[in-house]
Parts: sequence; C-alpha cells; structure tokens
Amino acid sequence: MHLQGGLCMGARLRVFLTNEQDQTLLNLRKQDVPQKVKDRAEVIRLNAHGWYVEKIAAHFYWNEKTVRKVLRQWESLGLEGLWEYKSRGGRPKWREEDIVFLEECLRIEPRTYNSLQLALKLKTERNVQLSPDRLRRVLKQGKRILILSWVRLRLTRASGRL
Repeated sequence: MHLQGGLCMGARLRVFLTNEQDQTLLNLRKQDVPQKVKDRAEVIRLNAHGWYVEKIAAHFYWNEKTVRKVLRQWESLGLEGLWEYKSRGGRPKWREEDIVFLEECLRIEPRTYNSLQLALKLKTERNVQLSPDRLRRVLKQGKRILILSWVRLRLTRASGRL
C-alpha cells in the first residue's frame, strides 16, 4: 500500500483479457441482453484497455465500489458474473405448465370461465393457489389465448345470454 495525501491506496485493480474474451465482451453490445450486462462488459473492457477504476466510475456515473465489484465478479465468475442473480422477492406460485393446463381446459370444455372459476380449477386440480385478481393479471400479462374466452364471457353476460 502506498500513502498518498494521507490516504491509504491499495494496489490498482486490473483485468487482462484474451483477444477472444475482448471480442466476446464487445459483441455483447450488439446482442439482446439487459443494458446492465452491456455496461458491465464495457467496464471490463475499459479496465483491460488501461482505464483506472476512478475514471471508469466517473465515465458511467457509478460509485468506485460498483466498478470494483464488477471487476472482481469478472475475475471470479467470468462471463456469468455479468448477469444479475435471482432477486430476493417472492417466488412465483404458478408455472407455465399451469397456464397451459388452463388453456387446454378451455379448448376441450365447451363452457366459458370467469377468473374466480379458473382460480378454483387451478386450486383443485393443480394445487396452485392464486387469487382471481392475480390470475387475471398473469393472464393479461402473458396475452394468452385465454383472454379471448374471457371476452366471450363478458359479451355473453352483457347481452344477457348466459
């Protein structure tokens, strides 16, 4: 450690890349990946090309600790370290197969369902507990074919034909 202006400074954090690694990180800019991943790849490339942590942090308007974290993740995890870890939030209570099951039920059975009936069907037949409101949001979010059956249900109720 060196003393400079009364502050302790550690050794410079520097990453070295092979030509192949540098090209892979450069190609990430053109791919359909999250912007954070592209930024992290650029941080690693800039460091490998001689930029100091402080200069990279100023360039991206990041904290220096964030830049160091990205560089350390690259050293320990490689390309995998560029992506986010799974978040801490609650896990989904449903899987894609559950929604496919509902779609199949609507195709096979001649009747229409509302969200309460679909939620009950999921609970009894798949042991998946979702509120009708949540199920409605999931279905709208996925823009599933199921919504067409709901539209049909709303039209039949509105016209008085049940």
